[in-house]
Amino acid sequence: MSLRLGDTAPDFTQQSSEGEIRFHDWAGDHWVVLFSHPADFTPVCTTELGYTAKLGDEFKKRNAKPLAVSVDPVDSHHKWIDDINETQNTRVNFPIIADADRKVAELYDMIHPNSLANLTVRTVFIIDPAKKIRLTLTYPASTGRNFNEILRVIDSLQLTDGYKVATPANWQDGDDVVIVPSLQDEAEIAQRFPKGYRAVRPYLRLTPQPNR
Repeated sequence: MSLRLGDTAPDFTQQSSEGEIRFHDWAGDHWVVLFSHPADFTPVCTTELGYTAKLGDEFKKRNAKPLAVSVDPVDSHHKWIDDINETQNTRVNFPIIADADRKVAELYDMIHPNSLANLTVRTVFIIDPAKKIRLTLTYPASTGRNFNEILRVIDSLQLTDGYKVATPANWQDGDDVVIVPSLQDEAEIAQRFPKGYRAVRPYLRLTPQPNR
């Protein structure tokens, strides 16, 4: 059965390029970006993992940890990491799960026979510190992921978890946000949003980002 938003991310124990991973323990109180790639030593995947490594400081600022997974064995991951570091001018700074027995792939429905019969598709899960799935994305094999978008979603989730707001289309950190329609008490609105708001429609109220 496919995992849905709000489901608890399944726990697992599996080997990785950095030793055994007990997923829930490893995640701790962090956000996690769990993402699968079809295979080691493939061009798009190499650029994806290289770019993820370059975003290491950005993940840390958000209390987030990336975790990659494919069905390749550990020794393949270690050899490929050398290639990633050399060709992408970076240093891989996160684990890659070696899911040779497809335990993780099956738990997270990462193998889609109509797309790639024996390999994991490009799936992304954003998982919060409560181990709840907050975002799922699946890309075609030919299309590399936009990891800046993944960071943007984490920013939105962390903001909207803490304030009664939602983020509009193409929102970037620092842009105006939307007051949620369920908040109608004007005294509470004034307390929560002292910079005021602009009502385009009664249901569309824009306010400066409250944590700025």
